[in-house]
Amino acid sequence: MSIVVRFSPTALTREQYDESLRRLEAAGVWPPDGLDYHVCFGSDGSLLVSEIWDSREQLDAFGERLMPILGDIGIGFDRDPEIFEVHEVIRR
Repeated sequence: MSIVVRFSPTALTREQYDESLRRLEAAGVWPPDGLDYHVCFGSDGSLLVSEIWDSREQLDAFGERLMPILGDIGIGFDRDPEIFEVHEVIRR
């Protein structure tokens, strides 16, 4: 079952976000298996991220690679991500 994940990083800047993608790509783990959609939005200094994943297991497996990179860049979280089961996805 697909899931929606909403991340609320603490004071995420565009520079930090862009650096995280550079490092993930350099590590050969971006885009990860199971990631259907990734959206970063909001204003600089308070960016948010929402994603749709094929499964919780794939999200968790990627998280093991992701979290050390985010920690190294200084991206933190005040709370765990919100995770919801997808009822339906409609694409144009």
